[in-house]
Amino acid sequence: MNRLENKVAIVTGASKGIGAATAVMLGAHGAAVVVNYLTSKDGADRVVSTIQAEGGRADAVCADVSTESGVAFLIAEAKRLHGRVDILINNAGVYGFQGIESVTAEEFHRQFNLNVLGLLLTVKAALPLFPQSGGSIVNISSTVSLRPPASSAIAGGSKAAVDVATKSLAKELGPRQIRVNSLNVGVVMTEGFISGGLAGSAFEKHAISLTPLGRIGQPDDIAFPALFLASDESRWITGETIAVAGGE
Repeated sequence: MNRLENKVAIVTGASKGIGAATAVMLGAHGAAVVVNYLTSKDGADRVVSTIQAEGGRADAVCADVSTESGVAFLIAEAKRLHGRVDILINNAGVYGFQGIESVTAEEFHRQFNLNVLGLLLTVKAALPLFPQSGGSIVNISSTVSLRPPASSAIAGGSKAAVDVATKSLAKELGPRQIRVNSLNVGVVMTEGFISGGLAGSAFEKHAISLTPLGRIGQPDDIAFPALFLASDESRWITGETIAVAGGE
């Protein structure tokens, strides 16, 4: 069933992990997908090829969405390719954990410029491309905003800002029939999780021990609820922060 037939979606940070899984999911359900990436062209090309192999439509666009110029280029490419946007998945993000004695202005801006400012700039730039009938914006947040551990002041603070922005934007954009929600994800087995040496680690075992469902997440565990929020099936849901974390 093509739940997103004739829809156009932008997914930021879509070359791997949650973003890649979400882009493939949206493409499989009929959306034409703009696959944004910054560093991993090979990963973005794989996502595009996967969508196209299933009969879908997708294009990769390299842009740094932590900057105004990068956001402007991404949205201009979406306009050139499709003329409009119906779905925006703000997935691009970075994280890092450090104690207060290790906090620096550089690290603060690295996380907040992408996680918060980049999200706001992308929403602002995309707004003129949304049709009068509205659309859906899904922000990928984190449970670290709800239950911040020690040494997460910057990471948790940035995601808490995403949650507040989600609720504020939902009220601001509701009259335009644009819904805005966030998914607060728990620990997910992504490429970064594996390359960071966390797979099979004591950290993973501890995360599992805190999770009633007895496992950490997989990218598709996030892509499915993102699909729901992107579709008309969630047409009366906005301003919500939904935990997707196995009950943790």
